[in-house]
Amino acid sequence: MLIYHFMHRVVSPTSRAIWRPHVEGRENVPKTGGVLIASNHLSFCDSLVIPITAPRQVTFLAKAEYFEGTGIKGAATRAFFEGLGAVGVPRDEKRGAMAALEAGKGVLDKGMAFGIYPEGTRSLDGRLYRGRTGVAWLALTARVPVVPVGVIDTEKVQPIGSRVPKLRPKAIVKFGEPLDFSAHYDRKDVAKARREVTDEIMDAIQKLSGQEAAGVYNERPTEG
Repeated sequence: MLIYHFMHRVVSPTSRAIWRPHVEGRENVPKTGGVLIASNHLSFCDSLVIPITAPRQVTFLAKAEYFEGTGIKGAATRAFFEGLGAVGVPRDEKRGAMAALEAGKGVLDKGMAFGIYPEGTRSLDGRLYRGRTGVAWLALTARVPVVPVGVIDTEKVQPIGSRVPKLRPKAIVKFGEPLDFSAHYDRKDVAKARREVTDEIMDAIQKLSGQEAAGVYNERPTEG
């Protein structure tokens, strides 16, 4: 918690001054209570840009490896992600998916804000891919509102493959009005409810980001 307060009071203002992100709709993020922050995903730095522009702490997931390093570099990496409020989860496809959802629900149950990318992974071509229903599972299971977010030009701030964000490009972050899905909480057709909720969230994100809808799922690149 001390690390987070340092990041929030020192690193966040410094980062905003350096990257000068344009922010819209910060007032749409509820000041208290559990809330799901659902965003499109263009760059690794999205998980930095959103927390430094949000009016409250937003917890994102991060690879468990970031918390397991040794030596000075490992300690620095761990401190950085802990400072962002990140939660480590395994990368294994089957084990990691459920672990990620359970970790997210734990954050929401504590009355905190949890960030998620419904597309599942970064868009390499700039299009908005179909949302996976894990976002709806979280919203309906934790019974929290969803704030859609559209990030724009973050792929220019930190292009794919770049380790260090660039200083000149200016990102845009738009926080949309909260979406209330309480009418879906006790539906019997659970699968259909999750699909409808997910599609409504993705539609709201698309309107904020202005991206072309791909209409298909975004598959994680095969590591070779």
